[in-house]
Amino acid sequence: MALKSFVEVHPDSHFPIENLPYGVFKHEPSSLPRPGVAIGDYVLDLSEIFSAGLFNGPILKNSDCFLQPDLNKFVGLGKSAWKEARSTIQKLLSSNEPTLRDNASLRKKALIPMNKVEMLLPIAIGDYTDFFSSMHHAKNCGTIFRGPENPIPANWFHLPIAYHGRASSIVISGTDIIRPRGQGHPIGNSPPYFGPSRKLDFELEMAAVVGPGNELGKPVDVNKASDHIFGLVLMNDWSARDIQAWEYVPLGPFLGKSFGTTVSPWIVTLDALEPFACDAPKQDPHPLPYLNETVSKNYDISLEVQIKPAGQEHSCTVTRSNFKHLYWTLTQQLAHHTINGCNLRPGDLLGTGTISGSDPESLGCLLELTWNGQKPLSLNGTARTFLEDGDEVTFTGYSKGNGYKIGFGTCSGKIVPSAK
Repeated sequence: MALKSFVEVHPDSHFPIENLPYGVFKHEPSSLPRPGVAIGDYVLDLSEIFSAGLFNGPILKNSDCFLQPDLNKFVGLGKSAWKEARSTIQKLLSSNEPTLRDNASLRKKALIPMNKVEMLLPIAIGDYTDFFSSMHHAKNCGTIFRGPENPIPANWFHLPIAYHGRASSIVISGTDIIRPRGQGHPIGNSPPYFGPSRKLDFELEMAAVVGPGNELGKPVDVNKASDHIFGLVLMNDWSARDIQAWEYVPLGPFLGKSFGTTVSPWIVTLDALEPFACDAPKQDPHPLPYLNETVSKNYDISLEVQIKPAGQEHSCTVTRSNFKHLYWTLTQQLAHHTINGCNLRPGDLLGTGTISGSDPESLGCLLELTWNGQKPLSLNGTARTFLEDGDEVTFTGYSKGNGYKIGFGTCSGKIVPSAK
């Protein structure tokens, strides 16, 4: 029997009772941040539910995790706590459960219209790592920069390549992105170019939120790695391609990436996504034993990118991709991250890298879509090779069930002129 909430949820909503993603919000500008769950067009205030004594399971009844200004304490409690919370919240929001449904005063305090709240970063992000897990993206980038003869380096097929990103510049959806300044390739005998980036790009990614961490020196078994992943968000890892191209040899990305990364406000749990699990691509060569999974799975999550050009009213869809295109799985990424003994902590963020498919419409960044500026896109008659000031980029993502969607909402940002 299908689940049904007493809160009215439109069939196209990203937030039905089957989803229940977690976020952090403020009801008033002067109010303290508090954890919440999305249901339809409302936010369920978890601090009010806790204060009413409705989290009465063995783990959560004595925990103040929902009185915190972020979700780190809750995600660090692990799977048993996550399942207890999900079961409790799903029951409270069910149409046949009177506890919240028939308590008008609590309902008024605990259910807040989504358009009346300000969404904040849901976690305090201590560390952020960005992987490079899409084979199609790796092949296209390699072809653009190195030629078609050997576009993907041999090591890529043996390990999930990544770099350590900048956690301090991760921002919530809706935050403007200031065009970065930096150096670019010199032309001829001239000094390097310096100024605002001329090749500003989006990158369609998702990111895993780490739950319980691991002790320094103790790697996580790949077959237990899912116990350390709370859920997923949409992520736009904005990239200044000209700055990146000049700086990345020999140590990798730096200023071309660290100026801004945007994430969506709602963390969709792996429990909610489980009905949409699917087989991961076959890996050839076979991974080394520490990356060899008993069950290797991705998730069928449809992803879309829209760009609204500066000064225009309407957006254009430029990309339709899917999370299942990733070659390296979330669990392989996490296991590899810890194999040297590196300790992850609750709230750490692991980006997937750009998610591109094999079809031209599934390419996950302008670098690929315009082939490094050689093939301009037409957006409502306006040509674009890379992003211009005033352009707004919006990601959406969802998995489609029988009569419902498990969605992520949106992840958006607008480019504003470089600081002087």
